[in-house]
Amino acid sequence: MNPNKRLLSLDVLRGITVAGMILVNNTGKCGYNYAVFAHAKWDGFSPADLVFPMFMFLMGISTYISLCKYNFQCRPAIAKIIKRSLLLIFIGLVMEWFITSIDSGNYFDLSQLRLMGVMQRLGICYGITALLAVTIPHKRFMPLAIILLVVYFIFQLFGNGFEKSADNIVGMIDSAILGSNHMYLQGRQFVDPEGILSTIPAVSQVMIGFVCGKIIIDIKDNDRRMLNLFLIGTTLLFVGYLLSYACPLNKRLWSPSFVLLTCGIAALSLALLLYIIDVKQNKKWFSFFKAFGANPLVIYVFSCIAGGLLVHWHIHTAVFSNLLNPLFGNYFGSFMYGVFFLLFNGLLGYVLLKRKIYIKL
Repeated sequence: MNPNKRLLSLDVLRGITVAGMILVNNTGKCGYNYAVFAHAKWDGFSPADLVFPMFMFLMGISTYISLCKYNFQCRPAIAKIIKRSLLLIFIGLVMEWFITSIDSGNYFDLSQLRLMGVMQRLGICYGITALLAVTIPHKRFMPLAIILLVVYFIFQLFGNGFEKSADNIVGMIDSAILGSNHMYLQGRQFVDPEGILSTIPAVSQVMIGFVCGKIIIDIKDNDRRMLNLFLIGTTLLFVGYLLSYACPLNKRLWSPSFVLLTCGIAALSLALLLYIIDVKQNKKWFSFFKAFGANPLVIYVFSCIAGGLLVHWHIHTAVFSNLLNPLFGNYFGSFMYGVFFLLFNGLLGYVLLKRKIYIKL
């Protein structure tokens, strides 16, 4: 496969993931939410818990594809890697500042600015994975990803790392380094979902995606490509499920079992879409998601800012109370708010796609 040629199935899966992230983030804002769109409160797994780790897995694939044009040479690629990593982190901090500021009305008070977040995690994990990609042999990626998961599991095992309490080593490190005021909800949930220590398994998530990206590019035959993705996905899913008996599935802790399970689902999903879209050429059904997948980070950032403004101006409650609730009731009305907001963001993606504008952050 030519790395400069856009893989439609990858764009579609990325679009499905971004659409899922927007829907999950907004369906509950009106006070009612179906369980399928709500994250697991602690241990356990919900479909809503899949969207962000799947995006990170796909970012690993994109990292392999984007570095192919540098032939994985350190000198020409390193400046771009550092620049993009820092840009993602900076955008994340600006987003957190903006959301915090419009709520408080004080644009100069940084005392409760959340330092970590979705974009910051993406920037850190991308940077580490990309730097490893241009410095070590790629055959070491999967073993190294597993070693990182084992190291993190040992930290959890001997540091009350699975407990929902202030004694959890994951939360203790977050609190010590970030400070409670700079954590998610000012530390009221004990750990930051995108905290310091849990970044270790998150890097593994991106690295496993990178390995799958190598499969997609290096293997030319679609049947072999799908078979390899299927085998990797099935193995990761099976091992992750078995491991969950000793290491609970937990998104907030980004537990090793959670990484393996979600990577397995992501690899299997990509294999399925490769077959449907790129082999069977059934493309019309998925055209809606191309609008989200072509410029995923831009649409995600826009959705966070626009969603924050709608909440700040109480537009979401006005729309829900005066229109959606009378028409659809509590739960379905709240769901429809998320759907309409998703379509609103999709319009931006559609305009960019039609004009063949691809913005790479």
